[in-house]
Amino acid sequence: MQTWIWIVIIIVALIAGAALGFFAARQYMMKYLKENPPINEQMLRMMMTQMGRKPSEKQVKQMMNQMNKMQK
Repeated sequence: MQTWIWIVIIIVALIAGAALGFFAARQYMMKYLKENPPINEQMLRMMMTQMGRKPSEKQVKQMMNQMNKMQK
């Protein structure tokens, strides 16, 4: 085979590998964040308490619902 064909094959393989790696990493991170959300209700309560507020359960649920809507 000629040299230019090998160069084209290598370039195509690198591009395909990079694309596959990107989508695999993206899928893994989406699954990880869905299973382990960055902020949960306990963390939200602690943050509101640190800001000097005593949050009610209703306020915590509303904030969590808003955060879940923003993620989707």
